Amino acid sequence: MTDSKAEKTTAKIIVVDDEPDLEALIKQKFRRQIREKAYEFIFANNGLDALAKLDQHSDVDLVLSDINMPEMDGLTLLMRLSELNPIMKAIVISAYGDMQNIRTAMNRGAFDFVTKPVNFDDLDATIAKSLAYVRQLKETLKAVRENNILKMYVDENVLNFMTRKEFENAITANESIEATVVFIDICGFTAISEKLPADLVVRLINQHLDVIVKEIIAHEGYIDKFIGDAVMAIFKGNHHIDRAIEAALAVRKQVNQMPEANYDGVVFKAQVSIGINSGEMVSGNIGSVSLKRLDYTVIGDVVNTAQRFQAAAAPSQIIVGENIYENIKEYFKCECIGEAKLKNKEQPLVIYNVVE
Repeated sequence: MTDSKAEKTTAKIIVVDDEPDLEALIKQKFRRQIREKAYEFIFANNGLDALAKLDQHSDVDLVLSDINMPEMDGLTLLMRLSELNPIMKAIVISAYGDMQNIRTAMNRGAFDFVTKPVNFDDLDATIAKSLAYVRQLKETLKAVRENNILKMYVDENVLNFMTRKEFENAITANESIEATVVFIDICGFTAISEKLPADLVVRLINQHLDVIVKEIIAHEGYIDKFIGDAVMAIFKGNHHIDRAIEAALAVRKQVNQMPEANYDGVVFKAQVSIGINSGEMVSGNIGSVSLKRLDYTVIGDVVNTAQRFQAAAAPSQIIVGENIYENIKEYFKCECIGEAKLKNKEQPLVIYNVVE
């Protein structure tokens, strides 16, 4: 018997645009995905129509919206979407591709921006990236929900026994892996945190961290942890060094494009300093079994050196060592900075800045 509550595999996408030709184009360009039930498209003429459709379809994953529309424009719609479903993401598709509109859209919660006339190959890739992010959010939420449900229905003694055994087993499930680790620090937040209200500082940090996370996920990296206003990310698998470098370049570009913030004379313009290292590291559950708090992470000299590289990096620099430089020098433009004395390193290391 088919389970009527089986997990949905079709991504539901609502397209909001008053151009009558766009519906036909979408159906034509994505006919394979529609036929294979990978995507299901719903169409709305403007923001008000979209809200009515979203009221009927609460499981929409992605919104593709124009900006200039009658009754309710796309920028106004963006402000309403997060109230309806914080997991649902929005891509703005508009001919108004100037920086002002792009920044306004991103500040109101847009996940990405595509300009008209639409390059459908680019739109296809953008949709796939956005849906991958939505799926990751859903999986995280599902894990949290299942854990809470387990606590409700399982006897506490049984749950404690299960949890204890799981932690005892998990802490021994360690391995050595070949990977690339990236440390990304947002420069200057410590200074403004002393001058601005706490809520504003946290909101500003989270806006910048979200931009960083999107690029790491887009390049198939994993967020290992947040360390204050810094991010530690891991790249494993094929071409992990190249993907890490590309992600770092994309993060630097996106952060540099973020508008300057001015709050009652306190000015902040974001930049990042980045350190990258690659090699063999230990991957495992680090923490306290008695507290039932374990952090699945990577440790070792490779990780420590990446953090030292980040500490040595100036704003907008991406610092790597000779091992990565030799691996990427034919594909990425780098400049030799020279020898640097790093903490806990007996000998100075030659470091390079990845320019482009």
